[in-house]
Amino acid sequence: MTTPVPTRFSEEELALIDELVDGGVGDTRSAVIRRGVHHLADSVQRARVGASIAQSYRERPQTSEDDDLAMASAIAMTEAESW
Repeated sequence: MTTPVPTRFSEEELALIDELVDGGVGDTRSAVIRRGVHHLADSVQRARVGASIAQSYRERPQTSEDDDLAMASAIAMTEAESW
C-alpha cells in the first residue's frame, strides 16, 4: 500500500522529472521520485558507513604489524589459487 504525499515542485523540477520519465528511469513521475528517494537513502547510508570506517582508522591507525599481516594473507590467498 502506498500513501499519497502532497509535494510541490517548481516547473524546472517537474521538467527534470519528466526528462527522467522520458529517459526510462521510471514509468511515471511517482516512480522516478520513489527511485530518487531510494538512491538518496542509499547514498546517505554509504556516507555514514564511510565516515564510521574513517573514524575508526583515526581512532586506531593501521600499524606496520597490520601491514605485515595483510601482506601475508594476500600471499597465502594468491598461492592457494590454482592458476
